[in-house]
Amino acid sequence: MACVREAPPRRTGLSIARRAGRRQCGMSPIEPSAEALAAGQEFARFVELIARLRAPGGCPWDREQTHESVKPMTIEEAYEVAQAIDEKDDAELRAELGDLLLQVVFHANIARERGAFALRELIEQVAQKMVRRHPHVFGEDEARSSGEVLRNWEAIKAAERQAKGKRDESLLDSVHRGLPAVMEAFQITTKVSRVGFDWKQAQDCLAKLDEETAELREAIRDGAGHDRVAEEMGDLLFVAVNVARLAGVDPESALKAANRKFRRRFLHVEHRLAEGGRGPQDATLDEMDGYWDEAKAQERGDDDAVS
Repeated sequence: MACVREAPPRRTGLSIARRAGRRQCGMSPIEPSAEALAAGQEFARFVELIARLRAPGGCPWDREQTHESVKPMTIEEAYEVAQAIDEKDDAELRAELGDLLLQVVFHANIARERGAFALRELIEQVAQKMVRRHPHVFGEDEARSSGEVLRNWEAIKAAERQAKGKRDESLLDSVHRGLPAVMEAFQITTKVSRVGFDWKQAQDCLAKLDEETAELREAIRDGAGHDRVAEEMGDLLFVAVNVARLAGVDPESALKAANRKFRRRFLHVEHRLAEGGRGPQDATLDEMDGYWDEAKAQERGDDDAVS
């Protein structure tokens, strides 16, 4: 999203925001490439295809769907895109992005049928927003760094919300409360970091992580109530997300990778036990730990790993 020109800043984020709040930017004249034109033709055919599925005589199942019924599928497809990215599988990413595009067009088609808005309006609105939020690319403003671009971006967003009559009490009002907890924590700490409310580096935040770990350990040791333990656990997780951000790591992707690693290693434990006709419920913890360590050794390529 951030397109940067190396040049001294000429205007502050506030001045950009004020201008953005006063005027609506139209799409700058851009000549579409041959590839863009070809993609546009394919997209137009795809839009017609979805409309045909929803039209009289189309698919009974597709015709029955609503925003509410399709919503879980939209969320699922977004997560499948994320998984394909994590696995660095381009073929799967292409397929999952197509499925996500299907969701967008499907929702837009339902909206058009309700008389709410058309797909063209959706595209125009997001294009105008991108132009408006990139005055250093489509206007006369300049940005020296990606950090400056992001600060200006936040100022422009705030001006846009104010122009709509939405007066935020907090910078964090723009972070959706319906996000998954890890993603919400990541967005919260990202937002405040853009105004300087942040640790200088991950190493500094690690000290806070140690502090929260000690407090959680104390609460559990002292037999504190559920609410106290849950609060300390939440604090620990929040700081862990902050450490990940400062270290340049996406915590959601990191946790997903840890989940996949655990699945892989536990499957090895199950396979090793199955060789003797047993399952985890028939084994001791020490035995399962041994097979777990064996899986770790194989992943590292240790010479003494048991095949």
